[in-house]
Amino acid sequence: MRAMTRLTIALLLGASASAALAQAAPSAADVAQATDILKKSIAFPTVEGRGQVPAYAAYLASVLKAGGFADSEISITPVGETATLVVTFPGKRADKPIVLMGHMDVVEANPADWTRDPFVAVEEGGYIYGRGSEDNKFDVSVIVATLAQMRKAGFKPGRTLILALSGDEETHMATTKLLAGQLKGAELALNGDGGGGLLSADGQPVYYGLQAGEKTYADFAITVTDPGGHSSAPTGSNAIYRLGKALARLDAYHFLPQINELTKASLEAAAREVGGDLGAAMARFAADPTDAAAADRISQEPEYIGQVRTTCVATMVNGGHAQNALPQRATANINCRIFPGVTIPSIRDTLVRVIADDSATVTILDDPTSSDASPLRPDVVKAVNRAVHARYPKLQVSPNMSAGATDGLHFRALGVPTYGVSSLFQRAEDGFAHGLNERIPVNGIAPALAHWRSLLTDLAK
Repeated sequence: MRAMTRLTIALLLGASASAALAQAAPSAADVAQATDILKKSIAFPTVEGRGQVPAYAAYLASVLKAGGFADSEISITPVGETATLVVTFPGKRADKPIVLMGHMDVVEANPADWTRDPFVAVEEGGYIYGRGSEDNKFDVSVIVATLAQMRKAGFKPGRTLILALSGDEETHMATTKLLAGQLKGAELALNGDGGGGLLSADGQPVYYGLQAGEKTYADFAITVTDPGGHSSAPTGSNAIYRLGKALARLDAYHFLPQINELTKASLEAAAREVGGDLGAAMARFAADPTDAAAADRISQEPEYIGQVRTTCVATMVNGGHAQNALPQRATANINCRIFPGVTIPSIRDTLVRVIADDSATVTILDDPTSSDASPLRPDVVKAVNRAVHARYPKLQVSPNMSAGATDGLHFRALGVPTYGVSSLFQRAEDGFAHGLNERIPVNGIAPALAHWRSLLTDLAK
């Protein structure tokens, strides 16, 4: 038998170390570290306007440096009062990298409304309370802990891993756009701010959602103007009445049903879980997207309507300038969640047609970005199934499309397949992201570490 070279031996030893690391359960010290990172993360009030994101990024960088990352592998880039954090875990090959995504900012929280200080982590009754504990500092903390622990243990990825944390996902996404532009050549991105598992009220696993797409977020302003006049002399061109009629027409309109690879798979899986007439409608629509009756039945459910069509809804109204004057202007904000692949200008054209008022203007607000769904890559699906089944062996992994927006949309828009693979499992009644008394279950931290360790070992090998 020919003697093995030193390189061959080193590669075999590296592969063995990687396999052993993937299979080993997180130690008590690993769990304690991740818990500590999360608690310290909550203490940074990374809301818009407080300028705390750079300090939080520096803290996370210090954790990674302690795990063995070099200064040259870590970059904090200020963007206004916020920042990005980019960390490179060099791979052994020159393949395209895998991006690991999350966001460091959180929404505002008024301490007067909370039972506990939102920016002081409190562990109580099996939960850790605090703003951002779920969205998105749970997965950010677990990813950072995982990278530090894997680096310290000697793991060497075959494909380079790049941690890319944004600083204003909850508001303007300027940092997201910057990161997406810098990393648009990546092989794929794993997003800790999408997907995740659902537990029943008694803590049993229900399903795991692999997010492979999200609807485009866009706001439109419908504005009606009029010369106005004295309120004692009403006219037939009242701007508020005309706007009201336009909104009534929009309320009665339903966008045409749509389907793609992702929503087809999601509806097929949901049909088996939901059952009854709703489940039957899901199965029929997945088999025949022209079945309008099935689409209408699905659309009766607020949590599912967004899976089969674009939705547009009035969210704000502003009109008039004085109590004793006819209104000179009336404006409504229309918030649309647009099916992947549909352009924003085409939705504006539809709104113009539906409101049917030539005197009204419809304006696209801000600078929304649209993206298509990511393909269901077999390697990603296999890796996610492996990570989830290590925790719950028989649990169904269901591809899904999010009705909300995350950083992932900007990466998808630039051609990077992006997948929401959050490690968090929780009950529906425990989900308080953006709300009061946000919390996560403490016993979810250990399996979350195993989840990310499994994903990175499989996909970066």
